[in-house]
Amino acid sequence: MRDRFRLLAARLRNGDDYLLDVLVAAAVAVPVTVPFATAPEVTPLGVVLNFGTILPLIWRRRAPFAIALIVAAFATLVSAYHRPGQMLQYGALVAIYTLADLGRRRWQRWGFISVLVVTTPPSSLLIKDNDAGEFMFTLLLPMCAFLLGTLARTARERSNALVERSVRLEREREADAARAAAEERARIARDMHDVLAHAVSIMVVQAEAGPVVVRTDPDQAERAFDAIADAGRDAMTQLRRMLGVLKEEQDFGVRAPQPTVSALPDLLDQVRRTHLRVDLHVTGDPRALPADADVAAYRIVQEALTNTVKHAGASAAAVRLHWKDDELEIKVTDNGRGQDAEDAAAGWRRGGDGLIGIRERAVACGGRAEVGPMPDGGFHVTARLPHAGAVGLDDTAAVTS
Repeated sequence: MRDRFRLLAARLRNGDDYLLDVLVAAAVAVPVTVPFATAPEVTPLGVVLNFGTILPLIWRRRAPFAIALIVAAFATLVSAYHRPGQMLQYGALVAIYTLADLGRRRWQRWGFISVLVVTTPPSSLLIKDNDAGEFMFTLLLPMCAFLLGTLARTARERSNALVERSVRLEREREADAARAAAEERARIARDMHDVLAHAVSIMVVQAEAGPVVVRTDPDQAERAFDAIADAGRDAMTQLRRMLGVLKEEQDFGVRAPQPTVSALPDLLDQVRRTHLRVDLHVTGDPRALPADADVAAYRIVQEALTNTVKHAGASAAAVRLHWKDDELEIKVTDNGRGQDAEDAAAGWRRGGDGLIGIRERAVACGGRAEVGPMPDGGFHVTARLPHAGAVGLDDTAAVTS
């Protein structure tokens, strides 16, 4: 017996509508059958009519409007026949509540109109002779049942809307997380491209120069090999920093900050080992850059110099940092072969071109970038990145190396 009760409780918790409706019908049957013991006259037809207001409730969820009509018809006959009658039309109240809660909108309207027709004069007088108090009771009770059903329906629809909204927001959050992860992977890929392209370019230039001077100038050959080793070590360090964010088990020391504007002198020293003369000019008051813009400034200069070393055939280059009131202007120029205007414009569109990475980095920070040949020869890369305002750094008029 205990196992059966546990099974029934489990079915109710799991939302077994059929079992719940059976229990509702059983609950209605209790007050409906009480008059059988106290009524002055009980007939078989009266019993059938009374149970006709109970049994259909088992299927009330499957066909709310049809069950409401059936129960209403039996309830009307019970009131007219009255052998025995009912103090309250319990089954009819449950059917009206169910119609308002689960029925279709148009059937609700018809049900509401039917209740008014049956409970208002002269229909109510034809069924049963009620005084004013009984009439108001007969009218308001089904109206209250209908109102409660409507409120239950509204609460359920609101709850469903909140659940749907929660699910939608959760999906949007997951989509945003996936998009952010994709953007982070793209950023890491750009950083890896910049690091590897820069390091490999310096290695190739030094490796090509090494055999030429290994016999005539051993010291210069030794410096070339040292430059290769330094470029490789620097590339490995930066790669570890970038890839560290993908491994939660890495310690904090491995995930050191990425190079920023303050690291540009070291970058230029590394480039100078390729025998490319590079000057750095800083004008204006240095300001605080947002973290992403600070990294982007370094990477833009790095990519521009890498392109100069690999493609320009230049002997000299210049990096100019001009701090304005609202932005940092970065301009990298060289005296190499450059490009014509059409090639420079196409450079934005060619997949895998480092110039695309320069533009994307600038735009991602709220800035912009331009590239192109210069009138007197050579090539320029110009980027403008917004900053956060003055922070009282040491003023630097110009630094030339």
